[in-house]
Amino acid sequence: MPITAANITLVVACALVDADGRVLVAERPAGKTLAGLWEFPGGKVERGETPEAALIRELKEELSIDVTAACLAPLSFASHAYSDADADFHLLMPLYVCRKWDGQMAPREGQKTQWLRPRDLFDLPMPPADKPLIAALRDGL
Repeated sequence: MPITAANITLVVACALVDADGRVLVAERPAGKTLAGLWEFPGGKVERGETPEAALIRELKEELSIDVTAACLAPLSFASHAYSDADADFHLLMPLYVCRKWDGQMAPREGQKTQWLRPRDLFDLPMPPADKPLIAALRDGL
């Protein structure tokens, strides 16, 4: 199927970086597509929402933290075609880096989280769209 605006899904992701230079990843919970794979926090951009607003909303919903747009720095993006029996779409995913947030991080969707050095992310099972972003993180942090 040719790529059209109708089948492009815009998803936004964040590399939360702690004071030791580690990046937070979350495991997709059971029952969700790609369950058991590790990913950068984030989610779908809703109609009328900017990527930054979507990321601020998603980080609050998923991790109970407050982030401001001024603390989000764009780093890279992923472009990946998903085509199988369940889905046929093209994912476009900007990745932002965030080093400052307010609140105590507390996963709210039952997901496991871990802080890892960027080089250690290569060893994790991750969705195909997330994998190419690791090199950008390793080289950009």
